[in-house]
Amino acid sequence: DVDLAAQQAARDLDALLKGLVVHFEFDRYELSSDSRARLDKLAETMRKLPKARLRISGHADDRGTEEYNLALGHKRAEIARDYLIKLGVGEGHVETVSYGDEVPLVQASTEEAWAQNRRDEFARLSSN
Repeated sequence: DVDLAAQQAARDLDALLKGLVVHFEFDRYELSSDSRARLDKLAETMRKLPKARLRISGHADDRGTEEYNLALGHKRAEIARDYLIKLGVGEGHVETVSYGDEVPLVQASTEEAWAQNRRDEFARLSSN
């Protein structure tokens, strides 16, 4: 049944998004092979839900100016968005936002904290 398949795909998308974070190297916005593999799975699930929409939020660690970190967060979100579109996700189904260093995952000034804060996060906006 088509409706059951769509419901299952929506559940699959929610499960996938729950733990999906893409991390970046310091001062970089290239996707690692691990990140591309995660996004491959996301694109496969998104293609099963042609009306689904998601938001990618780009983040930076707190080293750098506010303007620089916002620009870097934007580049990080856009590279993931562009990769998903290349894999067949509709252009209008992925939006991006940059938080720069405004929403840290970890409140500390250590290499480990900075590594966790350099990331893209993914949230579903709609499922239909």
